[in-house]
Amino acid sequence: MTAVRRGLAERLAALPERRREQLQDAGLAVAIAAVNVVSVLPDRASLHPLWLALLLLVGQALPLAWRRSAVLGTGLVIGTARISYDKIGFGFAPLPLGPAIAVYTVFERRGPALRVLTAALVIVGVTISLASPGHSEPYEAIYQGLIFATAMAAGTLSRAKRTSLTAARSRAERAEAELDQEVARAAAAERARIARELHDVVAHHVSLMAVQAEAAASLLPARPEQARQSVDIIGDTARQALTELRRLLGVLRAPAEEPATAPAASLTDLSDVLVKVREAGLPVDYHVTGTPATLAPGVELTVFRIIQEALTNTLRHADAVQARVTVAYEPGYVTLSVADSGPRRLEPQARSGSGFGLAGIAERVASCGGSLTVGPSSAAGFALTARLPTR
Repeated sequence: MTAVRRGLAERLAALPERRREQLQDAGLAVAIAAVNVVSVLPDRASLHPLWLALLLLVGQALPLAWRRSAVLGTGLVIGTARISYDKIGFGFAPLPLGPAIAVYTVFERRGPALRVLTAALVIVGVTISLASPGHSEPYEAIYQGLIFATAMAAGTLSRAKRTSLTAARSRAERAEAELDQEVARAAAAERARIARELHDVVAHHVSLMAVQAEAAASLLPARPEQARQSVDIIGDTARQALTELRRLLGVLRAPAEEPATAPAASLTDLSDVLVKVREAGLPVDYHVTGTPATLAPGVELTVFRIIQEALTNTLRHADAVQARVTVAYEPGYVTLSVADSGPRRLEPQARSGSGFGLAGIAERVASCGGSLTVGPSSAAGFALTARLPTR
């Protein structure tokens, strides 16, 4: 039975919300109709005619199947059935569960004017019912008053909760949309930055090819061997330029601004970055291991930018005591690591704002076909490690 109930619950949850609500209301209506009928069967001898009593009992419940789509109509039909049942004077009347749920729905779904009108109609209806034959006991007024007052209060509270949840959901959706826009803007800025660097990295290859082409033209036909060397240089340079183009254009998925003409940064400029970071108050240890290899211009630029960005994030967001930069060379690969030693204070420091920097670093590493690892370091700080092919 448990598995059957679980299966039914899963199928119900998979339905569209509107359809699911209709099925739930239909089940509620049938259940209350059954309760009403069963509750009067022991006294069916006093119900004349029985068919009319049962019809009015069912009429107090089945309309609940449309309680959300036809709130007012449902309430009027159920209220009329209940008052008619009491006015006819059947010997036993069940609890007004159907009318109470109809009142709850009005208070939960409709505005102040209809809620006030419903409260007035409830008072009139209860008064008429209590004035009918067989309702002379004073406790009936008390428990019916409590039932309908509880239904009104529950509907009001449910409406307030639903309004609050809707507002919270709307705020969350707006915040998510704003975050998506900020991430998109950051990615667009990074693409524009890479586009500028694309010009810097490739321009000298094109210039070199132009120079060698002019030299080859001037050497022909008198000195064919020297001209052939110039043509070989043009071919090698063209292949390098194509490699850089494929690597950098892979992350350029949107038009960018006109490229600037500033020279590309390289590891030879890293000492200036380290000096500036140290002057800003963050001691930095810089180590190189292995045999330094010549890096492709795009890879060298990526290494420089990753170290620069990681140190900037550490300086801005980590409040670290010290940072360590390591560049390790191995055959075919270069691995760079930037780690800090943890915050100066005992409480952890939030790295708010660093997410966009990490997104840019990830794009750069992906453009070179490398791998990136970020996370806490063993010294309670933060570490970033990137492994890139040298070519």
